[in-house]
Amino acid sequence: MSSTVEKLSSNQVKISFVIPAEDFDKAMQQAYLKERGKISIPGFRKGKAPRKVIENYYGEGVFYDEALNVIFPENFEAAVKENNLQPVDTAEMDNVEQIGAGQDLKFSVKVFVKPEVTLGDYKGVKAVKRIHKVTDEEIEHRIGHDVEKVTTRIDVEGRALETGDIVNLDYTGTVDGVAFEGGTAEGQTLELGSHSFIPGFEEQMVGMNIGEEKDLNVKFPDEYHAEELKGKDAVFHVKVNSAQYSVKPELNDEFAADVSDCDTFEAYRASIVKELEEKAAKNADVALENELVQAVTDAADCDIPEAMINDEIETMIRELKMRMAYQGIRYEDYIKYTGQTDEQVRDMYKTEAKNRVKMQLVLEAIKNAENIEVTDEDTEKQIAEEAERMGKPADEFKASLNDRQVEYLRENAAIRKVVDLIVANAQVTEEEEKPQIDAKETAEAVMQAAEAIENEDKE
Repeated sequence: MSSTVEKLSSNQVKISFVIPAEDFDKAMQQAYLKERGKISIPGFRKGKAPRKVIENYYGEGVFYDEALNVIFPENFEAAVKENNLQPVDTAEMDNVEQIGAGQDLKFSVKVFVKPEVTLGDYKGVKAVKRIHKVTDEEIEHRIGHDVEKVTTRIDVEGRALETGDIVNLDYTGTVDGVAFEGGTAEGQTLELGSHSFIPGFEEQMVGMNIGEEKDLNVKFPDEYHAEELKGKDAVFHVKVNSAQYSVKPELNDEFAADVSDCDTFEAYRASIVKELEEKAAKNADVALENELVQAVTDAADCDIPEAMINDEIETMIRELKMRMAYQGIRYEDYIKYTGQTDEQVRDMYKTEAKNRVKMQLVLEAIKNAENIEVTDEDTEKQIAEEAERMGKPADEFKASLNDRQVEYLRENAAIRKVVDLIVANAQVTEEEEKPQIDAKETAEAVMQAAEAIENEDKE
């Protein structure tokens, strides 16, 4: 077999094959042995007619298609390997120039290959690293998580319900005396004051006693999600089964020792600050890397075959299905509830999929341009980092990997080195991240500014 490759574009090639006559004849015989059982010839039982009889009856071309199927895979693989091609789609027959008994087989196929990448600037890229200053609110919020771990609940006895109590209740809701879907429950847990239920529900429960039953008169909001209940007056008959209240620990040395390795609350708080600062610094590094890699990707140019984009969409759909499965949601139910079709979901992912593929191609092109090589040490480091991310001992995690998984992590190590190169050569300036102002603060600021202008006018 001989083959020649003609470049048609930056992402497609034409491969022309010449198969010796004897190899084609062998393929024709294999095709005959495979297909003869499907062919009927008068005077012969199925599968018993000689090859020449079948060819005389139907024409020699009766076995051409199957002979090509026999010949193609092995020869295509050899041509790909010989010419160092990277196909990304199924090859399509372009032309059969010569075919027939006693002749060399000559044909060609077209196939999309991994596209060439024209790199833009990937050194000296300008970017801003936004430094987040940890706030007191964030520190208190983080401490609050530990507070919840050691908070105890005590049964409510000898008093009426109060805001903050956690109540176990039964309820039945009706509109115009008729029960509605989703309006009945038993053993429901509700924290009074959490605003989990519609307005007025929790407030009317304050003051009730354990075992007491009561009718609550409420009104569904005009923007309620259930169309048939919007703005409707409703009555909920509730029964209080039991209730508990939370007892939070004092923020002292004893609390610090319970939730950490620190002996004092001061040391514990300092460890929380350090934890949050390290997390903020890591987030800033990741954000910077993402910004730089995206800028380098945008600066490059390549013509991506549709097959590569579709393959990436398939990967993204699989990831989506896995995330949903962890939450107990079926993908089919998701598209049903969101009113979308599978095709619409795939279209929604197309832009991101194309960007992902381009990013992978650009990073690989930089790796080749810079002759970046991955050492066994690099791979071991990548394996250790992945093991840490998964919360497993490095040796145990490594032992569980097969060759394909190790190669995948080796490729990740190469990409890591490319990203490090981009960051190391970037022109980075640092800015302190501006604090986010919530809606209330924004409104107050606007009112203060308005008052100041009004006062100036009066003066």
